[in-house]
Amino acid sequence: MLKAQTGASTNADPAQAGREAAAKAKTGVSDPKLAFVYSGVQYDQGKLLAAIGAELPGVPLIGNTSFTGVITPEGFISGEQGFVGLMLLGGPGLTVGRAGSAKIGGDARATGRKVALEALAAAGKSAGGRVEPPSYFYMVAPPGEEEFYLKGIAEAIGRVPVFGGSAADNEIAGKWLLFTDQLVTADGVAVAFFWTDGPMANVFTGAYEETGNVGIITKIRGNRTLVEIDGQPAVERYAGWTGKKASELKGFDLLVATITAPLGVKDRLGELVAIRHPMNGNDDLSMEIGANLAVNTAVIQMAGSVDRLIASAGSTVGEAKRKLGGTPAALHLIHCGGRRAGIGERIGEVAAAIKAEAGPIPFIVEFTFGEYGSFDDGNNTTGGLMLSYTALS
Repeated sequence: MLKAQTGASTNADPAQAGREAAAKAKTGVSDPKLAFVYSGVQYDQGKLLAAIGAELPGVPLIGNTSFTGVITPEGFISGEQGFVGLMLLGGPGLTVGRAGSAKIGGDARATGRKVALEALAAAGKSAGGRVEPPSYFYMVAPPGEEEFYLKGIAEAIGRVPVFGGSAADNEIAGKWLLFTDQLVTADGVAVAFFWTDGPMANVFTGAYEETGNVGIITKIRGNRTLVEIDGQPAVERYAGWTGKKASELKGFDLLVATITAPLGVKDRLGELVAIRHPMNGNDDLSMEIGANLAVNTAVIQMAGSVDRLIASAGSTVGEAKRKLGGTPAALHLIHCGGRRAGIGERIGEVAAAIKAEAGPIPFIVEFTFGEYGSFDDGNNTTGGLMLSYTALS
């Protein structure tokens, strides 16, 4: 039976914070298999992880820096000098393989495949050249090449449901880090593979509404710069849809304006709308987007509000529980950092809404700069401004 417990600290000393959080989390988990760790960029991550490892000897660690804080059953945890939240998982019916690597040779896809093979080997699931794919897996990467890491992982294990999110910092300044107990890097990938008879349920949603403003992507630059919609400069087209002036959507002003009115693309069956968050308005009226794009696909202007963002943070917990079909042993909740920025000082309402839906179930919330999830047919995808809520049984 899966067991889980959380711990947190805002101690200014990273070593002391790590010890405090780990000591709280190990209470009641007698057979620990993995610890998720999410922390503030203010800390020396090496000292933090070493202290956690000393408190949890032999337990694999995986995680990343989180935008401004975390949420646990204790509430919203944040501190000017740092913070850490930890969820420990264990139980006799659970096998975990964890691996991570800095990006090798500039090739995210090859690095993803390498790390997947290492995670299989760590769990003893690739003996004799035969691979036993995990039941599901967790991934963390930096913002930028998440889709390519996923492709590499799929080359090793096939189509297996994913949950996870991209490392974040407090200022969108590239200070993010991802880590294991053996690795700290700003550019790489780490995974945790899970083998268990207990099911998982992932709800991957933006919880926005579609509007009638729809256009075709007619030009992109690289993978993530949206240059034209319907043959018009992307910022100009978006401004027309939303009644704004293109001059008001330059730089990070675009990021802020689109938190409650982002773009979305539908999957091939039309059942999932993956949110595409415009991150920066360029001088040529193109947009930097937080996920990959494709020419000749439709892009939809979505609509929401701060009230809707707060409400969905709680109601999606209930949706994950219903999808699981039973009471979860733990809830791993990934909440976009952009949504958290839009919510601002009302973040306490989010913590209260999640706690009300979770009840006594252990949970942890991290705030990311990219979210990953799966849908009913097992198709993994990425997005921004989304929730990836996972119920573990």
